[in-house]
Amino acid sequence: MTVRRRPPTATDAAAPAHTDIQRRVVRILVLGQVLGGIGMGATLSLGALLAAQLSGSNAWSGMAATMSTLGAALAAVPLARLAQANGRRRSLAAGAGIAGVGAVLAVTAVAVDTFPLLLLALMLLGAGSATNLQARFAATDLASPRYRARDLSIVVWSTTIGAVLGPNLFGPGEVVGAQLGLPPLTGAFAFSLAAQVGAALVYTIGLRPDPLLTALSVREDRPTGTRAHGGFAIVRGNPLARYAVVVIALSHATMVALMSMAPVHLTEHGASLTIVGLTISLHVAGMYALSPVFGALADRLGRMPVILTGQALLLAALTLFGLAGENGTAVTVGLILLGLGWSASVVAASALIAEAVGVHDRSALQGFSDLSMNAAGALGGALAGPVLILVGYSGLGVAAMALVAVVTVWTLLRRPAAPALS
Repeated sequence: MTVRRRPPTATDAAAPAHTDIQRRVVRILVLGQVLGGIGMGATLSLGALLAAQLSGSNAWSGMAATMSTLGAALAAVPLARLAQANGRRRSLAAGAGIAGVGAVLAVTAVAVDTFPLLLLALMLLGAGSATNLQARFAATDLASPRYRARDLSIVVWSTTIGAVLGPNLFGPGEVVGAQLGLPPLTGAFAFSLAAQVGAALVYTIGLRPDPLLTALSVREDRPTGTRAHGGFAIVRGNPLARYAVVVIALSHATMVALMSMAPVHLTEHGASLTIVGLTISLHVAGMYALSPVFGALADRLGRMPVILTGQALLLAALTLFGLAGENGTAVTVGLILLGLGWSASVVAASALIAEAVGVHDRSALQGFSDLSMNAAGALGGALAGPVLILVGYSGLGVAAMALVAVVTVWTLLRRPAAPALS
């Protein structure tokens, strides 16, 4: 039987060069993620304390996470559009720069004792989270389909470093802040500003050539004269894109709902702040530390099996919460499983996002996905509080099973995903 071969394309000719560029891109993104993670972790942990201090009530402490999430959601689409028009280099640097401005405003808000200004600062700091999310997609612009999920997952994994180091800079931040004459509890924002400026410089200098602009220059996957689609239009007309966006959004909502209420639940049952901190640290480790494993599995076994694995891990966590939610050890184990389930689901579904459309439409879809992810997380966190009051932590775990059921059933009913678009 004669096998017909397709003619070589510009993409094929550029592949060897792209391999070298891609290695450099991943290294730069990892460094930028570490800096960005330090910048976020060093300050967001103080957000709740400052919100309570400036507002005069602990009831407002939750607004720190809410405003940060809102800021990430609002920044997602504009940063994606900036990437499409001017490349990842400018988009990622701009996001880090906005977060740096947020750090300056946070110090100013405390100095002038103005709560609304602090809320604005926290919202701008949320742009740093949006930048970190976009960085994982930047790792896919020039990646080979064979290693796309792996490269994405390496960038996700690098967030672990900043997430662990950042909160530990609280003490040193106070020392530095005292030397600089900053108000109490704001010294860590000096580290945040330095880290975000460093990340912006890393992206500006290191992402040359720009991975997205390079991909756009050689991949002619859209007929001449056609216009790019918006993220919402893509999701409406593309079943694979719609599925991947929903998987990420619902998995994130499940994780945020249970994670955000865990400290409240644990402290109400007598856990010390040290135990609560350790538990959340283990959960964060579950979210990021094994992401390269899930990325490699997604490349080897396929995206759908890893998504199903992630949903199985989420279900195991929710079942544990439902059956033994009053037991501190069970909650800790459940939160680790929750983080692992989130990681597997988001890594594999993010790879699908990069494959659901051609390169010219990817930024729009990726921006819409990040917007949906943050909006779902904010909604999940907001609804978790009332549900916790009504039915307790065990009941919250059972209620969240509905989200896992939607993703699991949809995955089982889907046909195998279409071949990846280069």
